[in-house]
Amino acid sequence: MILTINTGSSTIKYQLFSSDVEQVLARGIVSRIGEEGSYIVHAARGREVRKEIPLRSHHEAFELAIQHLLHPQYGAIHNINEIEAVGHRAVHGADAFMASTLITDEVLDKMSELAPLAPLHNPPNLVGMREGRSLLRGVPHVAVFDTAFHQTMPPRAYMYALPYRFYEEHRIRRYGFHGTSCRYVSHRAAALLQRPLKELNSVVCHLGNGVTITAVKGGESVDTSIGFATFGGVMMGTRAGDVDPGLVFHFNRELGIGIEEYERIVYYESGLLGISGVGNDMRVITAAAEAGHERARLAMDMFAYMIKKYVGAYAAAMGGINCLIFTAGIGENSAPVRRMVCEGLEFLGIRVDPASNEDAVGGREMVISPPEAGCTVAVIPTDEEKMIAIDTRRIANLQPV
Repeated sequence: MILTINTGSSTIKYQLFSSDVEQVLARGIVSRIGEEGSYIVHAARGREVRKEIPLRSHHEAFELAIQHLLHPQYGAIHNINEIEAVGHRAVHGADAFMASTLITDEVLDKMSELAPLAPLHNPPNLVGMREGRSLLRGVPHVAVFDTAFHQTMPPRAYMYALPYRFYEEHRIRRYGFHGTSCRYVSHRAAALLQRPLKELNSVVCHLGNGVTITAVKGGESVDTSIGFATFGGVMMGTRAGDVDPGLVFHFNRELGIGIEEYERIVYYESGLLGISGVGNDMRVITAAAEAGHERARLAMDMFAYMIKKYVGAYAAAMGGINCLIFTAGIGENSAPVRRMVCEGLEFLGIRVDPASNEDAVGGREMVISPPEAGCTVAVIPTDEEKMIAIDTRRIANLQPV
């Protein structure tokens, strides 16, 4: 069996897969670690349990998760030794990690060096890896990096037009995120369409509270919307997306807003929340827009328009597009957003069948374009945990893939 771990600053998400990665045997989340009201939600054997338990550290949270996996009534294993390998989500590998890798002390040291590139993500990821290796000894642990998929981007796509020394000395470049998700849905698209992956020029729209648009040519990332930080590209739930870099100077000089306040604004007060004023949940915004709320409608219009521009740009970058993929929470469930994105892109062969588009909700994997469309439009639910488990099985040599 393969255990996947996604460690945040105050959470641990986990899933237990069968050795062939075809079944999820258990899943859970431990939340509010080190805070008041910490709890675990665990599901296995058709049962879900929720318990509030004081947890002072990630070590205690890991122990609690393992106890639930071993529980005689709602666990999924009888002995800890049934876990053959552990896969860990790792957000930022910069250009030091080009692919998923077996975790060693040297890998952990290198990830520590890269922590300034992802100060919100790499430190908790490292905690998860160290605690996991401490509690589950004698089995391989694998790091699966979100940034690794984007290491195929050419320099013309990943470089910024800044003095070259900042790239050489400080690793300032476009890295990209949601790479594990993009890789998973790209492979699923090839299977769904029964076409070789090498034949697909895809634009992957990962639309959730975080948003990335990625150009995938023949299964490889060639460009992506989020670059170095994680608020650029398309507007997101609370993040601004692309704004004029000169605004930071104007905010400081004319409005008296310093760097820390500006950072808080573009990360936590902007995007769908900042424009709509009703929240950052697309379901709430859509309902408000349909009820006549003008700012909610504007938020939806801006969101779809920004995605549409990236789709067109990436079609140009790849010399054409024959597959448009919607994934993640909004992409998988918002028929209005998908329709709005595709409207006006008919010149690229992009069309949606209204009935199919409305049916594509609730985790359904399906094509929503008519058969005669020049570009296939598909809704493909992402499964980053399964991709992590697949990589872990391969790198741990549990069985041939």
